[in-house]
Amino acid sequence: MKKGYVTDIEDRTLENTDFRRVLYTGAHLQLVLMSLQPGEEIGKEVHPDVDQFFRVEQGRATLLIDGAEHVLEDDDIAIVPAGAEHNVINAGDGPLKLYTLYAPPEHRDGTVHATSEVAQERHEADHYDGRPTE
Repeated sequence: MKKGYVTDIEDRTLENTDFRRVLYTGAHLQLVLMSLQPGEEIGKEVHPDVDQFFRVEQGRATLLIDGAEHVLEDDDIAIVPAGAEHNVINAGDGPLKLYTLYAPPEHRDGTVHATSEVAQERHEADHYDGRPTE
């Protein structure tokens, strides 16, 4: 029997201090928390086969999608379609707290990257391996 995943996503997102923390990985969708320090960015990336949803819980972000610039603040969302080059940059004075949904999953279930440096070093090693949470 599968249990799924239930949480207060706002509280979990605001409490998170890790650059990236995978909370749940389904067969077709993955929930990930992120926390970026002022000026920090995810880095330009393209997911050829992955759609990505972002929701900002706290802070101010600049989101670039194929060169178009968008400003996201508390409670704003954005969807990045598969194949689009994108980047999220913390444009505020404090931590940027957000969560993202990948469809299908992008990272190995249970992945935690305390910093962006660790995330860059572990990028290939922590790529999704086909094993969901349950």
